Amino acid sequence: MINGPSFASLAYDNKKKRTRREKFLAEMDQVIPWADLLEIIRKHYPKAGNGRQPMPLERMLRIYFMQQWYGLSDPGMEDALYDIESMRRFASIDLEADTIPDETTILNFRHLLEKHKLTEKIFENTKHYLADKGLMLREGTIVDATIINAPSSTKNETRKRDPEMKQTKKGNQWYFGMKAHVGTESKRGLVHSIVVTNAGVHAFLVVKHLWGYRKVRYKGLLKNAAQVFSLFALANLYLVRKDLLMTRV
Repeated sequence: MINGPSFASLAYDNKKKRTRREKFLAEMDQVIPWADLLEIIRKHYPKAGNGRQPMPLERMLRIYFMQQWYGLSDPGMEDALYDIESMRRFASIDLEADTIPDETTILNFRHLLEKHKLTEKIFENTKHYLADKGLMLREGTIVDATIINAPSSTKNETRKRDPEMKQTKKGNQWYFGMKAHVGTESKRGLVHSIVVTNAGVHAFLVVKHLWGYRKVRYKGLLKNAAQVFSLFALANLYLVRKDLLMTRV
């Protein structure tokens, strides 16, 4: 039984410098409407019974969001939770008292979100959340699209490229992948609508450059569309985080 914080935890608390990651996670922790988003997922999440107990739902959602921000694979996310104290704290994990979700548990949670199209509901919820606070307008809509590259190599198990991705030409260069079409309001560039298609058919600055989303991570449009909805929901919250933090003062 843990009687108090570990020596490592106390040392972390007493360090003098606060890192960029700590500041970012602290801000996002305060601006994400956790209760609303958890309610979206709760009815689909495994219930506690007599067998193996499921991981706390909020912990898994927090881990999933960190995957999006830092571009981590399932095993990479598991490793990061063992290595990085600030990520453990964001997920409310104590190394001495809690079990860190393994890569399979992280994978299964992502598949749950994909199966029930929950990231699309998360995007819609955050959009209404920001609209209710007067931070998102539909006037002055700008429609834009960006190409997200997919691996074009056939050096894989099936020896084929992803059949749901297509090739398109932009200028004199050919691309292979998918397109994310978004509608944004002109005042802050917040995204209010998303359509994901293959490549044949403003918040991009955050999603592509700050969070490094330049290449699709999964195979097939469904899995990648699920990630796109979550990325833009989080990008919207990030873009107006200062305004949201002001409302909490």
